[in-house]
Formats: sequence, structure tokens, C-alpha cells
Amino acid sequence: MKLGLYSVSYAGIWYRGEALSLPDLIRKARQLGFAGIELDGKRPHGNPMDLDAAARREIKRVAAGEGIEIAAVAANNDFTTPVPDHLEPQILMVREQIRLTADLGSKILRVFLAWPGVTTRADGLAHYDVARRRWEEIWRDTTRLEIWQQARAAFRELARFAEDQGVVLALQNHGPVIRHHQDVIDMVREVGSPAFMACLDAPLMTRQEDDYMRQACLAGRGLQVHSHASGEFKRDAKGRVVQYPYRFGEDVPNYPAFVRAMTEIGYDGYVCFEYCHLALNERNEIQGRDFVDSQAALFLEYFGELLQQAERAAA
Repeated sequence: MKLGLYSVSYAGIWYRGEALSLPDLIRKARQLGFAGIELDGKRPHGNPMDLDAAARREIKRVAAGEGIEIAAVAANNDFTTPVPDHLEPQILMVREQIRLTADLGSKILRVFLAWPGVTTRADGLAHYDVARRRWEEIWRDTTRLEIWQQARAAFRELARFAEDQGVVLALQNHGPVIRHHQDVIDMVREVGSPAFMACLDAPLMTRQEDDYMRQACLAGRGLQVHSHASGEFKRDAKGRVVQYPYRFGEDVPNYPAFVRAMTEIGYDGYVCFEYCHLALNERNEIQGRDFVDSQAALFLEYFGELLQQAERAAA
């Protein structure tokens, strides 16, 4: 497994401070020790409308110069709307993100089935609350089966285009329509294309027990092409990097079981770190970009140790 940095972490919406430019983001990934980046396919980093042919060549040049692989591009699509005038622009955007992925020399475009989105408030910070309330209002007018069938038709259309471009779409196990890993596996099988595969993330698993995590990962054998990791990290009294819950009472992702299981199925793709919530301290004060830097560095140390342990166990 290789470790990457998802650019949404430095989009300037989770912390006090500006977004990193894309060249600076690439340099940041190299300085921290990541092998690659995942480019968020929207502003400020990767909206296809902002990147002409010359800009795409320049991104490739900068990444190559820093020794950073463009591991994936991330779509932020939502195929749940019952309004054709809203659905068709979503499909068109994903087509353009497929072109961008191919132009950047990457092979993976991460896709959602449903994505309420975020709203950026007057202070420049992003929140999930408003977008999710508006999304739930729209979703009340249709059924889950109708949404599933509509999304499947969109994925089949896009998978044909992706196959022609040499790109693989990776469906993330992100709710709310996707309920668990089996929904991802089912959709992959129903779409039935070599250009449509799975992106199973440990934090999004329905349960975190060792056996459940292992069985979920085994279900993705041969289908898993991409993944993400998130969370909060700190050092304990002995100096070891440990996880802690972002919100009181929440379980932390079972990354040890996830890494063991992914090693077992021979997964050799990327796990990309994403910081995608407000950077708050224990007093609910917004932190600066250096806090995200520290979290990314702690993640690398934590996950690097897990990978070493899994490799030693496998050997």
C-alpha cells in the first residue's frame, strides 16, 4: 500500500488560512513524505473548467519534478436528484473529470453515489449542516430504489466513457444511499464494467470490529482500487502516535484490522489521507493550517507503523 494526500485537506475551508495552491500542495506532499496526491475535482484545486491543456501539462510537470504521483482525482457528484435538468450537469461534470484524470496520467477517479455537499459560510469555513438539510428535502420526493436505478444508469454510461479514456471509476462507501460495503459491491457488479470498481474506506464501515472489518475487505478482493483514511491523531505519554475520537463517544476507525485485511487480499493501491472537518482544539477554537500539517505528519507515522507490522506478519 502507498500513502497519499487528498488535496481537500488544504482547500482553505477547514482551518484559519488560505488554500494551498496546487504546486504548493504537491510540494507539501513531498515535504511531509507522501508518495502521491489525490486531486479534488473542484475549486480551488481541480475543477476541469479551470485547467486548460497547458495547465494540465504543468501539473504533471510539477508533480514529476517533486517525485509525486497523481494517485487519483476525486469527483463530488450526486446522482440522487429526480430533476433531469440537475442530474445531467452532474453526469457532464464527471465526464469532464474523467478527461482530467486521463490528461494528468492518473488511472482512478473516485465517485460518490450521493453527496449532499458542503456550504462555505461568511467566515470562509465549510459546514455540512445546511447542504444536508437541503438535500434531504429533495430526496423525500423519490424512493431509494428509484435513486439506485438512476445512479446505476449514470454509472453505466460513465463507465463506457471511462473505459475509452483508460480511467477506472472507484465508488466510495459513503452514505447516505450507500449503507455499507455490500452496497458498493452490489453496484460494482450491477454496472458490470472493468472501468467501475470499489473504494472501501475504513472510517465509513458500518462496524469497526476486527472480524467485520476483515470480512468487508475480503468482499472487496479483486475490486478494491482506492481508499482513504481520516481521523485525529496525537502522541500518548510514551510518545506513540494514537488515534482519538473527533467527537465524544464516537469509535475511532479500526485501521489495524483494515491494514491487515488489505494486506491479506494483496491490495497495493493508495490510501489517501483526508482532513475534511473543522480543525478545532478542545475549546472549539478554529486552528491554523499548521494543525493540518501536524495531523498529516502523525497519520504518516501511525499508518507507516501499521504497514510495517502487517508486512512483518505476512512474512
